[in-house]
Amino acid sequence: MTVDALEEVPLRRVVVIGLGVTGRAVAAALRSRAIEVVAVDDHPSEAVTAAAASLGVDLLVAPSEHDLAGALAGADALLPSPGVPDRHAAFAVADRLGVPVLSEFDLAARWDDRPLVAITGTDGKTTVTTMVTEMLEASGRRAVACGNTDTPLVEAIADPATEVFVVEASSFRLGHSRRFRPDVAVWLNFAPDHLDVHDSLGAYEAAKARIWSDLREGEGLAVANAEDPVVLANRNAHVETVTFGPDGSGADATVDDGVLCLPDGTALVALDELPRALPHDVSNALAASVAAVAAGADLDAVRTVLRRFTGLPHRVQLVAEADGVRWYDDSKATTPHATLAAVAGFDSVVLVAGGRNKGLDLGPLADAVPPVRAAVAMGEAAADVAAALEGRCEVAVVTTTMADVVATAARLARAGDAVLLSPGCTSFDWFGSYGERGDAFSAEVRALVGAGGAR
Repeated sequence: MTVDALEEVPLRRVVVIGLGVTGRAVAAALRSRAIEVVAVDDHPSEAVTAAAASLGVDLLVAPSEHDLAGALAGADALLPSPGVPDRHAAFAVADRLGVPVLSEFDLAARWDDRPLVAITGTDGKTTVTTMVTEMLEASGRRAVACGNTDTPLVEAIADPATEVFVVEASSFRLGHSRRFRPDVAVWLNFAPDHLDVHDSLGAYEAAKARIWSDLREGEGLAVANAEDPVVLANRNAHVETVTFGPDGSGADATVDDGVLCLPDGTALVALDELPRALPHDVSNALAASVAAVAAGADLDAVRTVLRRFTGLPHRVQLVAEADGVRWYDDSKATTPHATLAAVAGFDSVVLVAGGRNKGLDLGPLADAVPPVRAAVAMGEAAADVAAALEGRCEVAVVTTTMADVVATAARLARAGDAVLLSPGCTSFDWFGSYGERGDAFSAEVRALVGAGGAR
């Protein structure tokens, strides 16, 4: 069945896998339209069970392949929640029965046609999504950040006052979308990630590339990182592409004589006007500015946001400074690629890395030396982090507590260093989220250096 034909098929019964934030929003949106929903959850919490009951949907707990076939028989679509592994039996059963797999983006496209700005990338999605949203709002437009946030797109479209949706587009959502047609689509970067969910690195790349696949010729705008070969290799030849990158990159939107400039040469702000101008900050600022202007933001609003945007929590966030040492929380960095981007902004670093690896090669961490001159390897992946850095710099292994991690980093640090928690791994060995990990690190740092050292 073609995509066009599929979009015309009425949905009467849908199987939803997973009742997390997105799964619940999807189920609620379907039920509000009198569509029958069967939910599948392999490890439901009490909250999930209660949510299924309140939504009035049948809940299948850890069903066998036979049970999945029974649930999918006669269903019009299978809709997986973000993070459901490609190896889940439901996909093979749906394929065998000819049941199409859809995403929340497909549902939103059926029910709403307001403008979309979409942002994807291995790193930086949330930051750029936030910046674009603020730039549009500062221009007087009603914009909302949604998608891979606390507000899924299918939930956001319920508000009739919104003029434009700024969609953080994860590979999980993109990979299962039959058609996704934003008006402006930004791809920030690409590096190995989520190999515990996607079948292969190629599958992860193909999912990311979906952000440009269906852009309308002559209407859609692709915004691309001029320095990322994988991003550039996936350009859609039928749509206009604008690139962004630092001075010397040959990008359309770039830095000229210390000033951020749009593709037509319009000057935005000088680098020294940005609250922070690490390499990835500049890249994010350029990408956000191009996307926001294309979506209707005015230049003064863009400049205002660039001058005031100080970053989001747990993303190279200054925690404290004492005895010439600065301490930074970059707990959101859960891939080696993100860690390398963070350390590139410093001259001398004591790196704190480790946690739970999500199927990635940690070997690239060796490229962090220099500026990394010492490291603390922590958590489940401590041995792998230490192996990646062996012979490159001094490494201390800590597999006990965050207090011990911080104390060890303090012992290794000297005046002029940045102690940077940039783990390259997830937090799920010791903590429930990267935010919880970052908060624990910050608390231990402040306890160590004293209230007077915090800034």
